[in-house]
Amino acid sequence: MAGAGALAPFPGPPPASLQEFPYPPQNRPRVAGGGSPAGGVPPATDLVLGAAAGCLACVLTNPLEVVKTRLQLQGELQPPGTYPRPYRGVLQAVGAVCRADGLRGLQKGLAAGLLYQGLMNGVRFYCYSHAEDAGWTGYPGGTVAAGAVAGAVGAVVGSPAYLVKTHLQAQTLSAMAVGHQHNHESISDAFESIYKQHGVAGLWRGVTGAVPRVAVGSAAQLATFTSAKDWVCERQWFREGSWATVLAGGMVSGVAVAVTMTPFDVISTRLYNQPVDADGTGKLYRGFLDCILKISSKEGLLGLYKGIGAVYLRLGPHTVLSLFFWDELRKMVQHQQPPGP
Repeated sequence: MAGAGALAPFPGPPPASLQEFPYPPQNRPRVAGGGSPAGGVPPATDLVLGAAAGCLACVLTNPLEVVKTRLQLQGELQPPGTYPRPYRGVLQAVGAVCRADGLRGLQKGLAAGLLYQGLMNGVRFYCYSHAEDAGWTGYPGGTVAAGAVAGAVGAVVGSPAYLVKTHLQAQTLSAMAVGHQHNHESISDAFESIYKQHGVAGLWRGVTGAVPRVAVGSAAQLATFTSAKDWVCERQWFREGSWATVLAGGMVSGVAVAVTMTPFDVISTRLYNQPVDADGTGKLYRGFLDCILKISSKEGLLGLYKGIGAVYLRLGPHTVLSLFFWDELRKMVQHQQPPGP
């Protein structure tokens, strides 16, 4: 999940914009006559910067996405203890991926992941920036609501890229394969084959799982990151405003986010990766609710938490990396803007 805010690597209290990760939530007064808000950047620029920040973070955290996808597909709709487990925990899964696919296997689906992060985060930042400029975030609960809505819109726009990313990350040698194998040759081949077989609608298969996944994850992170970071500061684990403080806050917040988001993440992965009939209908799941019921009945409630370790370990670093990259890019843009009258 990408984020935004001002990360202060120097002594002194962190700016207010850091308090509302993962979107730039500070209420920015508009410049007279319209245009970009005072002291900020226009929504179109936030779109570009948010996309770039998400992509930079994705390069570093994509290996955990590969591991998470494999763990979530392992033992699909099979009772616990009745299936082979080529992937046992995050660290062992990393080794298993490397043995089966080489070191490059840890970056499977990277191109699709970058496309997803660029589309989803760009649209998410753009929508949130407009909501902020309109003053909606100033109302009680406005930040969380606007963040959730912006995240849902971003999830819809980025859904085709997430579909292809999931397919590519699941692909491996038959001995290590989990879930359905779509056997795409490349990202372009994946888009082309899906479109030829199922049309435009096929590219948005699984979006019913993506929307609640991003909306719930964004809302949970907004609701917990600030308090988690403040909790770390109160215990003086690290210097206030430092990178380490933000990372620790992100990891503490990640507990709540992982618990709330992982079931939606598992459902999203299953809906995206399942085999489909000629008409594009899923062979395993008929939709979001059907997926929940089948996983719960076949794999137990813990089946909805497969891969939670990889989800958690990805959240903190991805949160802080996105935060840092977005803030640095934003400062570069602001320094290049001419001073106001």
